[in-house]
Amino acid sequence: MSTARYDGIADWYDAFARGEVSGWTKAAERLIVELLGPGRGRCLDLGCGTGVFVPALANQGWTVVGVELSADQLRVARSKVAGLAEDFVQADARELPFDAGSFDAVVAALVDTDIDRYDLALREVARVLRPEGQFVHVGLHPCFVSTVATRGAGASVKLYRGYHERRLVFDSPTFLRGAEGLRARVGAWQVPLAWLLNAIVSAGLRIERVLESPEDPPGMLALSAVLSGRGSD
Repeated sequence: MSTARYDGIADWYDAFARGEVSGWTKAAERLIVELLGPGRGRCLDLGCGTGVFVPALANQGWTVVGVELSADQLRVARSKVAGLAEDFVQADARELPFDAGSFDAVVAALVDTDIDRYDLALREVARVLRPEGQFVHVGLHPCFVSTVATRGAGASVKLYRGYHERRLVFDSPTFLRGAEGLRARVGAWQVPLAWLLNAIVSAGLRIERVLESPEDPPGMLALSAVLSGRGSD
């Protein structure tokens, strides 16, 4: 089972997500709404954290189920948005406790750098989606905001070595701006763009639309995909 690295800091993180980095949270929310659209069934909020995206999903008409590894995060989510979700479930994203075809949609927002073996979580996403069910991924842009890339003044991007390394990082020089307090505590997986796209396709998900946030350079990458088949072993 993955390590629940957010246990013990959930209240601090919730304030951080809704305060200091609320601009990123709102940007992710806008991308989710644009790609997912109005609700037409059950939506799994994968790695729901403290439930920051639950209101937006519920407002779109989706019946939301949040799943999260951290019991501490779920405690905060239940205290904040319990009335807006069908349920909150503690589970590893790589071993979801749901039947095949249980959901009409799955949203994974700002979690690909937190989940150990995101590729295995994507296979579980494909399993729990109904045929032609929709998957929405929203994350920091792997090319411009990561453990090896940070946006600077005047639309510049500063790059460091290690882009192709898939590893959990706690000490990147890019953490010194913006997310220093968070990533120094929980780390971040380095996720190359090609690895991310290949993991989605290998899970049996067909990418239909890709968006980048409008600033230059873009800070976020988002995409929607539909279930097209089972991934290979």
